Amino acid sequence: MNAFSVSLDRATDFDEVIDVRTPLEFAEDHIPDALNAPVLSNEERVTIGTMYKQVSPFEATRLGAALVARNIAKHLETTFADRPRNWRPLIYCWRGGKRSASMTTWFNMIGWRARQLEGGYKSYRRDVVAALETLPQRYRYMVLTGNTGSGKTRLLQALAEADAQTLDLEALACHRGSVLGLPPHGQQPSQKAFDSALVAAFRRLDANRPVFIEAESRRIGTLSLPAALTNQIHDGTCVSLETTRDDRIRLLLDDYAHLFENVDLFKSQLSKLAGLHSHARIREWHTLLYEGRRKELFEQLIDLHYDPAYARSTGKNFAKLADATRFTLRPVDADILEQARTLLARLS
Repeated sequence: MNAFSVSLDRATDFDEVIDVRTPLEFAEDHIPDALNAPVLSNEERVTIGTMYKQVSPFEATRLGAALVARNIAKHLETTFADRPRNWRPLIYCWRGGKRSASMTTWFNMIGWRARQLEGGYKSYRRDVVAALETLPQRYRYMVLTGNTGSGKTRLLQALAEADAQTLDLEALACHRGSVLGLPPHGQQPSQKAFDSALVAAFRRLDANRPVFIEAESRRIGTLSLPAALTNQIHDGTCVSLETTRDDRIRLLLDDYAHLFENVDLFKSQLSKLAGLHSHARIREWHTLLYEGRRKELFEQLIDLHYDPAYARSTGKNFAKLADATRFTLRPVDADILEQARTLLARLS
């Protein structure tokens, strides 16, 4: 460790965390609340890397130094122009190398008490991976179970509003959890970013209070849950939601209305079920989709796909389902908050 470097456990001692990696690196994952102030752009980093391999390390380092110096100067004139004299930033790059060292050196020459994160982002990532092996085991889980469309997500949100402690995995994953669960913008975070968000969410929880959480499989869209969390969910105390079929269809028509705005995309999502259903059935669902027979489509999806799949997986995965508290939910009614409070009163 050099005189200007500190370990990750001291990150909270600083006024601001500065990520000097490229925008692409930052977008994949970063320390929560860090500010991206890249000392090399995406294109500049590629140029330097190519020169290092094809020309010489010396020439690459010389050009890199010039680019880094130029970019730090721009940040001093813009991004950090208003920082006070006693400002204390923590600076990191990929592995605590030259990029973060350069900015740390210049900041200390100015008079700011800047420090470089020892090990950089790699040390932070190791901490996240290790935390996901242990953090989930610290909490008691109340697992909301129920067929697709039963209103688990709406109840979870209402429970949060009623001051219950909740962990909304689908919100963190930007996905509704089913084959049709891709959000309207069609973008999930990277696995690393999801892991970071999950660790941050865990660290805000109180281990003395139960955590309400939806029943989830091992994957939410393209993202994987840590094994420790999946095991804890499967062993959690269950609340089984009972919702009428009509209410379930109304909810699905509401929550998935955006799918009908891009019929071709909806069709491609339905086609992914071909391994579970006959080609004739998939073609029938495509026909219902293109003819705008929304209610009939969701009725068939509930009866022929979602409910059978739920029956196969839930009883096998949730050890305490037989002892679940059964709760009748009306997820499309306006009094969902009062319903959440009623559930809390029953469980207290």
